[in-house]
Amino acid sequence: MIDVSCILINYNNAAYTIDAVKSIAEYQQDALTYEIVIVDNASKENDLFELKNAFKDHKNVLLVESKINLGFGAGNMLGVQYASNCKYYAFINNDTLQVTENFLTKLKDFMDSHHDAAICSPQMLDENKNFRETIDHFSSLQREILRRPLLEKLFPKIYLNRKVRYSKPTRVHYVQGSFMFTKAEDLHAIGGFDTNFFLYYEESDISRRLLKSYKKHTYLVPSVEYLHYKSATIDRNILIKIEQKISLFYYIEKHYGWWHKKVLNAYYILRYFFTSLIKPRYWKFFYMLLKGMPLSASLKQKQIIITR
Repeated sequence: MIDVSCILINYNNAAYTIDAVKSIAEYQQDALTYEIVIVDNASKENDLFELKNAFKDHKNVLLVESKINLGFGAGNMLGVQYASNCKYYAFINNDTLQVTENFLTKLKDFMDSHHDAAICSPQMLDENKNFRETIDHFSSLQREILRRPLLEKLFPKIYLNRKVRYSKPTRVHYVQGSFMFTKAEDLHAIGGFDTNFFLYYEESDISRRLLKSYKKHTYLVPSVEYLHYKSATIDRNILIKIEQKISLFYYIEKHYGWWHKKVLNAYYILRYFFTSLIKPRYWKFFYMLLKGMPLSASLKQKQIIITR
């Protein structure tokens, strides 16, 4: 059994992925045993060729080719299927760089000493090494309608301030999916990521499920840091905005029930009615709200199989 299996997803961003892998090797130098599994999510042929060429002589790097874009959750679960028997998984975005010496060892040591923890994350920084929000609150009707800042003021013990730079390990609702260090036995017990999510809310969902089913918690470990390039992997157009809401509505119905989803849908219809009148680019978004943002409209359903 190895200590850590690092799983990265590549989608037409080979240059970022290569740099991410190099930074892992550069900053993890001690005796901890690890491997790197790269899942290519049906990238263009030249991008895949660049990856193959870069890692053809790396014994601890495995490149897995998917013939279809699986998205975040399913892509990571494909990586899990190809991973070696390990104690921990490190799900790491390909648009990240490591900046802390022996970061995997430090995260492993933290998890080994905190038996109530299932997931932890380092502190995220931007490309200029400035603080970035790493923690967030579980989605709910109150979070969507009252908004985060008000909840943080009204209930500071439940809704921790996301903009504070914490100095010691802190128990949180969930952490950003750009770096999630997870106990393998807990991930296996919960069945891994819910692959109905294509791009958003996977990390919130899995932390919530681990908490509800096994009383296992998620932590921020601020003594370890990593750099995350902002919006390097996703073009945030109106289709992505629709995808985000599809995932949100699915999440709300899954964890709170049909009635909560209907109330949330009505709230967003009212909110975007006038916006769609003055901004034609929101017409499609508003139409999807009227339809209830069904999973059948997800980008996941529009992916095609790539043959080479």
